[in-house]
Amino acid sequence: MNAFGTELDGARERRVRSGGVELCVAELGDAADPTVVLLHGYPDSKEVWAPVARRLRERFHVVLYDVRGCGRSTAPSPLRGGFTLEKLTDDFLAVVDAVSPGAPVHLVGHDWGSVQGWEFTTVRRTEGRVASFTSISGPSLDHFGHWIKERAARPTPRRAAQLLGQGARSWYVYALHTPVLPEAAWRGPLGKRWPDVLERSEKLPKGPYPTASLPTDAAHGAWLYRDNVRERMRRPRPDAYAHAPVQLVTPTDDAFLSERLYDGLERWAPGLVRRTVRAGHWVPRTRPGQLAEWITEFVDRQENGGANGATAGPVRRPLSAAGKDGARRYGQRFAGRLVLVTGAASGIGRATAFAFAEAGARIVAVDRDAEGAARTAELARLLGAPGAWAECVDVSDEAAMEKLAARTAEAHGVVDVLVNNAGIGVAGPFLDTPPEAWRKVLDVNLWGVLHGCRLFGRQMAERGEGGHIVNTASAAAFQPSRTLSAYSTSKAAVLMLSECLRAELGDRDIGVTAVCPGIVATGITSATLFTGVPEEEQRRLRERTTRLYGRRNYPPERVADAILRAVHDDLPVVPVTPEAHGLRLLARFAPRLRRAVARAEPRL
Repeated sequence: MNAFGTELDGARERRVRSGGVELCVAELGDAADPTVVLLHGYPDSKEVWAPVARRLRERFHVVLYDVRGCGRSTAPSPLRGGFTLEKLTDDFLAVVDAVSPGAPVHLVGHDWGSVQGWEFTTVRRTEGRVASFTSISGPSLDHFGHWIKERAARPTPRRAAQLLGQGARSWYVYALHTPVLPEAAWRGPLGKRWPDVLERSEKLPKGPYPTASLPTDAAHGAWLYRDNVRERMRRPRPDAYAHAPVQLVTPTDDAFLSERLYDGLERWAPGLVRRTVRAGHWVPRTRPGQLAEWITEFVDRQENGGANGATAGPVRRPLSAAGKDGARRYGQRFAGRLVLVTGAASGIGRATAFAFAEAGARIVAVDRDAEGAARTAELARLLGAPGAWAECVDVSDEAAMEKLAARTAEAHGVVDVLVNNAGIGVAGPFLDTPPEAWRKVLDVNLWGVLHGCRLFGRQMAERGEGGHIVNTASAAAFQPSRTLSAYSTSKAAVLMLSECLRAELGDRDIGVTAVCPGIVATGITSATLFTGVPEEEQRRLRERTTRLYGRRNYPPERVADAILRAVHDDLPVVPVTPEAHGLRLLARFAPRLRRAVARAEPRL
């Protein structure tokens, strides 16, 4: 049985003739709905799109076809000269005339499907037939040619490094230009070992993909490179401007294409919408849910009258210097991602929600302070979040957290980034700290993190498309203290929990980070419980500690920027502030000095 049938029962198949070849076309969904054409890359066939097509079929008329020479489409004769972009454009027009004669189609391309898609979206004869284009892991050969020429003409150190870096990633292009050897490799050992290569390098599970036609598909597909790459690199078209809205999806861990390759792409595609996903090259198989969500959102925008892919931008309030640094560094790298932040009514939680909003994420702001959470959500929308919602929840309440997880998944989808930030402070000697104070600090600082990791982490794991969990620990996790036994214990437990979860969930592409701030100017000191002293003394200690933290003047925005960096770079432990770095070094290299520091009694 054809593998496509095993993954997508009910697909309707037809044959479309184009320039001496016969193309195998599969359709799903209602033909009266907007048409989305999914175009595969090399060395794939249309089956690579099966997980995405399953998710789109309820909303759209989904069309997939095997490129000439691949899958169940026939190959041109002779092969040489039969795979030019001009002939591939003929094939595309033949397919869309057959499946959507009265309306333009929304095109989605991956790898060489994306290379073709850029051609179809920039040549004049397809104008009016493409309603939108989503590009994944495949540049325009014309844009690539200009990118190379511009850097070769002005070879600054940075540009030279970019050229060399992409040149190294493109090793396979040179290999495919050699005669005979690629065909022999694919029909021999490489074709047999390819599923294992994908399983190891891309973490793709074994199954019906790749299909049995892989060796022939790959051998024929080598002519895509031979017929097009050198010609376009030498003479890129100067008029390769997009005549349809474009959405760019860039995997950060793509082994073949550098993110720098898309620098300046707005010149060719005004109103470009950028998305970034932490994944390898084969995103249609590893992140089908995320892709389907972004495709749906982008297509709906065009169908509802989006202007050149752009919507009216939100009104933005001025940022602090740290916030501006984060916005410049991360741009829209988290665009469309769902980020849930606990303890979001103030301090580090609010700053983190704002930083992710600036980077284009959707925000769920959670706090016991309903008014504060609502204010954070409101400001997050003004800062750029396409959606922001407030939830009033006590993170120490297991039942309330279970309801929050279910409610969030139903209303907004599975959380992509979870920031367990809610926490409280308790200070005082161990013998003066009553059991109820221990229970309170552990319920919030530890159990609140446990509830979040368990509930939202399980949803991430079951979705199977990765994610990231950030747990706010503290520099106190590195350093014992005679007056912070309860607080330091809770934060040390969070640090160890994070390290354990990172080891366990790494195989599921879920990153886990423990962020360890030192002295940061937040409101936690004004609510800290000082044990063993009367209420009047507590007020004095809170006021004095708050003044000390204020004089330290380390803003929560800098911690928020560290959190974004941790998620983007998948870092395990992130000390923040100089004293946090210093205490970590003490813990590692000077344990005796660390114990001596622990015996010192702070004067408050």
